Amino acid sequence: MDDKWREKWKDKEITVKEAIDKIIPGNRVFIGSACSEPQALTSELIKSSNNLIDTEIIHFFTIGPEKYFKDKAEDLFRHNAFFIGKTLREEINKGQADYTPILASEIPSLFLSGRKNCDVALIQITPPDRYGFCSFGINVDFAKPISKAAYLTIAEINPQMPRTLGNSFIHMKEIDYFVMNDTPLLEFNFKEKNEVVEKIGKNVVTLIENKSTIHIGNGSLPNACLNYLKGKKDLGMHSHYVTDNIIALIENGVLTCRKKNFHPEKIITSFTLGTKKLYDFINNNPYIEFYPSDYVCNPKYIGMNKKMVSINQALQIDLTGQVNTSTKGYDFYSGIGDTVDFMRGAAFSKGGKPIIVLSSTRKNDSISNIVPHLDEGAGVILSRADVHYVVTEWGIAYLHGKTIRERVIELICIAHPKFRQELLDEAKKLNYIFHDQLLPCDEEGRICIYPSKYETIFRTRTGEIVKIRPVNTTDEPLLKELYYSLNERDRYLRFFELRKEFTHSKTQSEVNIDYKNVFSIGAFIGNIQKEEMVGSATYYLNPKNNMAEYSFLVREDFRGKGLGSFLYHHLIIIAKELGIKGFYGSIHIQNKKTVQIIRKGGYTKITPPEAGEKELFYEVFFDKENSID
Repeated sequence: MDDKWREKWKDKEITVKEAIDKIIPGNRVFIGSACSEPQALTSELIKSSNNLIDTEIIHFFTIGPEKYFKDKAEDLFRHNAFFIGKTLREEINKGQADYTPILASEIPSLFLSGRKNCDVALIQITPPDRYGFCSFGINVDFAKPISKAAYLTIAEINPQMPRTLGNSFIHMKEIDYFVMNDTPLLEFNFKEKNEVVEKIGKNVVTLIENKSTIHIGNGSLPNACLNYLKGKKDLGMHSHYVTDNIIALIENGVLTCRKKNFHPEKIITSFTLGTKKLYDFINNNPYIEFYPSDYVCNPKYIGMNKKMVSINQALQIDLTGQVNTSTKGYDFYSGIGDTVDFMRGAAFSKGGKPIIVLSSTRKNDSISNIVPHLDEGAGVILSRADVHYVVTEWGIAYLHGKTIRERVIELICIAHPKFRQELLDEAKKLNYIFHDQLLPCDEEGRICIYPSKYETIFRTRTGEIVKIRPVNTTDEPLLKELYYSLNERDRYLRFFELRKEFTHSKTQSEVNIDYKNVFSIGAFIGNIQKEEMVGSATYYLNPKNNMAEYSFLVREDFRGKGLGSFLYHHLIIIAKELGIKGFYGSIHIQNKKTVQIIRKGGYTKITPPEAGEKELFYEVFFDKENSID
């Protein structure tokens, strides 16, 4: 558009200095957030700080290069951050600036209701269209509602600001004054991914179904998770902010929004954190709509999306499930932001998944982020009742609806292995768990790592999908349920006795294994929220002859579907890879179907029972050479 509009609205155009001179001491001033910070106005504001004593400056996540406190022992005007960026973090923790903890969804109403007034709003917008409407561009979030509530609105009009669509416009009549500044926008680059981030991303992706709607929370981890969604179909997005990572997902047909039921075929967001590549992509793009934060972050609207997946980063979590996302001890680090809004919104969603992601350690693996109790002074942003999924590079824990004892075990199993024993010992001191609780350890007492490479999928003859994987500590209740589901005959054939009880003390050794001398795999149906074990297969190595005693079990409703045979052959693959030369064991003579399965494992020798005995003995050698020994 040409500059004819400047002539039409020439009475509103002033210089940058004249604009800042409109602010008087004692005013409360809002500055546009993140990459949309009005750079010319902000720079002049800092230069004029000597004339703005007792002026309050309101921020949400500042990232600009300007240093508000440079060469000043005390600030000449007071800053108040609703979310803490690195620009103000040090000063807030020194008491030179203020921090207001508040939900992102509630910030607009704080001003629109009049509970907190705003005297001057400094915003950055596009030039007006032929109807006089300017777009807030890359940041609608709080800028639009606070501009509406402010007594005086001063806009920095930047032709390089992209024009975004949605509820993202302000008319020139609503602007009191404007300045011109044709300059590149601020850009934001996330930390580069590493091995830990990659493992976390791959774990998160296993939770995300096709046709889900995605939200990424504050921090580099949630954004990095977008890199691992390439194999998904028809995803949607409803997120407080978007990044450069959405571009490839859209171009590759992953992020289509076609199956969204709330704002179908549209990405819904409030602001961007990215680079010029993203700004060019969203310019006049009808696929992406921007709305104020009280709409995008409202849990009621978030929950309207089916299969809403909210990915949020934590700094620390205790063994009971309390989450700290914003403080480091007594020091404030970030803020509440949209975390609580989206975690609760996703929980309201049909098929929704609220997810917490965090690295299991920090400072080169010297400090665990999963702890017996949060650090002194740490803030609890999410209560125990708010937490559903927790993901680290070591796996996934599901906590919702589970007891403290179950939560503790789940979280210890996804902690860094070097801290698991320590966490277990502390949990025992706190009486959170059984005092005889074990963890998978080798003969030297070292924690054994769960061998995820042996996970696979089996489809039964009738079409059911069964996940086959090594058992771990958290499977103890599932194994007990499997045992209790057996009738008297099945129990007798499996244990050679009519066992009536399967207590913790009797079953925990079957899931806390070293994956070498004892290896057990389970067959599971359902998702992590409601898993059922429908079968298991185990071997116990005899190092004297390098043979392993084998046993297996399949729940009655899954027999005759090929599952028992699959478990047997999958465990043979594992045993051969670990250098074991064969299996052996005893089978009740009435258990004819098991005998048929055993015969298919390799070179088999079966010794019939002696007179009066009810058990036959078998040996299975995995290759012919060993069978001759």
